[in-house]
Amino acid sequence: MKLGVIGGLGPMATAYFMELIVNMTDVQNDQEHLEMIIFNCPSIPDRTKYILGKSNENPVEAMALIGKQLAELGADYISIPCITAHYFYNDLARLIDVPVVDAVTETANHLKELGVKKVGILATDGTLAGGLFQGSLSTVGIDYIIPSNCAQRGVMKIIYDDIKAGRPVDIALFNQISKGLRDSGAEIIILGCTELSLIKRDFSIGAGYIDVMEVLAKASILYCHRPLKKQYYSLISN
Repeated sequence: MKLGVIGGLGPMATAYFMELIVNMTDVQNDQEHLEMIIFNCPSIPDRTKYILGKSNENPVEAMALIGKQLAELGADYISIPCITAHYFYNDLARLIDVPVVDAVTETANHLKELGVKKVGILATDGTLAGGLFQGSLSTVGIDYIIPSNCAQRGVMKIIYDDIKAGRPVDIALFNQISKGLRDSGAEIIILGCTELSLIKRDFSIGAGYIDVMEVLAKASILYCHRPLKKQYYSLISN
């Protein structure tokens, strides 16, 4: 089976997603790895700006066009390593002729399976405004906390001013925001933006996080009938 990837949202996240797929698949040689067709298209309009009404450029048409091309090239499933793009999941699933992996629902279901009761959500303004995680978590009976307005400005600074801009991450700010969520009762913190996944990659952030990019990679591997390494059965950091 082949996995199609609508990439470039942002480019570093797409590169890391491919790395995760390779590292998480339990294989013995090159030939056993999952085939992927990746379109790296950073020109797709900004998802958060559109959701918040700060741009009139709807990214759905561009993403759907790429999805259709991936389907024509033989992709059996399509993954989008951009969590904010999942705001448009229903439209994309309707417009694209092959299944699109839903990273948000997969995350909520994984947390439910592990018996988690309350989580904190770190994500873009667009993802929070769209209620993506809030809705999926509520559906499976998991309570959630989002950052205060001040802390959320810090999250956006880390995502846009640091990671997307190619600058060093303010890890002290990240830790401060995480502490605020834990002090409010969060058992687990969702890294609900693919840029935040890069923090987990590059820093020792400790236990009690779940990276939605890893959830997306895991689901993509399993849906495409490839074996998963045992250490990735549970995706909560320890």
